[in-house]
Amino acid sequence: MHKIFELITEIIGWIQIALSPTLFGLIIGYIIYYNFDSIYGLIVGILVALIGLIFGIVLATKKFKTSGTIHFLSRVSASPELDNLEKSEKENENKNCR
Repeated sequence: MHKIFELITEIIGWIQIALSPTLFGLIIGYIIYYNFDSIYGLIVGILVALIGLIFGIVLATKKFKTSGTIHFLSRVSASPELDNLEKSEKENENKNCR
């Protein structure tokens, strides 16, 4: 049962990682299509969106196979300021005691 939940969270993390470059490619592709309203603009816009999708799939699969998607997402969204919060509070207390 534990493995099922772990797999589900990894799949959700994989989707999140793959979705980011895909959305970026879709936005850039739409901008290209909007500015070049022809068949060539449509083709280039679709190609840019597909490149974003492929890049997202490759990146998500690489992270899934190496360290895990949840580990990658947690490292990306971590706040380094909060890592040393306990140490800085103790230092402040020591300074105030002097």
